[in-house]
Amino acid sequence: MVVLSKPALEQFSLIRSCKATSFFSGIPIIDLSKPNSNTLLVKACEEFGFFKVINHGVPTQFMTRLESEALKFFSLPQFEKEQAGPPDPFGYGNKRIGLNGDVGWIEYLLLTANSEFISQKSLSIFGENPEIFHSAVNDYISAVRMMACEVLELLADGLEILPKNVFSKLLMDEESDSVFRLNHYPPCPDLQALSGRNLIGFGEHTDPQIISVLRSNSTSGLQISLKDGSWVSVPPDQNSFFIIVGDSLQVMTNGRFKSVRHRVLANSLKSRVSMIYFGGPPLSERIAPLASLMEEGEESLYREFTWCEYKRSAYKSRLADNRLGHFEKMGVLKAPF
Repeated sequence: MVVLSKPALEQFSLIRSCKATSFFSGIPIIDLSKPNSNTLLVKACEEFGFFKVINHGVPTQFMTRLESEALKFFSLPQFEKEQAGPPDPFGYGNKRIGLNGDVGWIEYLLLTANSEFISQKSLSIFGENPEIFHSAVNDYISAVRMMACEVLELLADGLEILPKNVFSKLLMDEESDSVFRLNHYPPCPDLQALSGRNLIGFGEHTDPQIISVLRSNSTSGLQISLKDGSWVSVPPDQNSFFIIVGDSLQVMTNGRFKSVRHRVLANSLKSRVSMIYFGGPPLSERIAPLASLMEEGEESLYREFTWCEYKRSAYKSRLADNRLGHFEKMGVLKAPF
């Protein structure tokens, strides 16, 4: 990716830096092999909407192989990468995020989690030898989806609701509308001239799906917003996964789980590569608070909607918009967290 000159940075969002770059030490770390992981997962979803999992069972070689293939793709000449675009919504994108004016110091490849689609896109990217990329993406997605389903079933167990696959079945459905994105945040040397400022790589937002599974290399940049609205930096860990509660899961738990706002800052010296599996339900799935989680007399905070309806609404919004606001029932909302 060609590094933009300093004047071109004016089109990107800049924010004030903290006094010092420090990592937040309170990120919940959940060992999936421990017998109490179910209750710890529930607590993390309620308090942060975000946590790290270890002993996750995803083979290390799947992670490193896909990162290698991602770097190979993002190192291609610009005109070759653009053969995989434009992102409508799937394909290669550069700087522009969505259709509504959001930009970031990023290039990305957005794919559906469908193996046939990945095969076709792999052919357009690596015409001579697409099998390696296709295999790396498929192996990674399959392993991460199984881990995501394990997390969702542990959450159902921790919430004491049945069946235990009430969440995970939506990801395993043949019609699941799950997507996968490879992100590349190039180094930005011009940041050194922006005294006290940070450049946005990917603007603040919540994820609309049920659950997101994030893995990145060892470069920092990810931040989450805490309950008080403050932003904290997440320590990078290339051997673990970060789990993000999505809007749909917040609705299904009637606001008990929180869909966390997060963003990525650019780095002046090192590139950041991340890979995110967004576990989504089928387009026709109706999303509403689960009756089994509602206490006697408790009112639903959200009106029922299909995933297709919510997805269409999300695509019309800006990144930082409160997408769930259109589906909240007025007069019954809980106090802000």
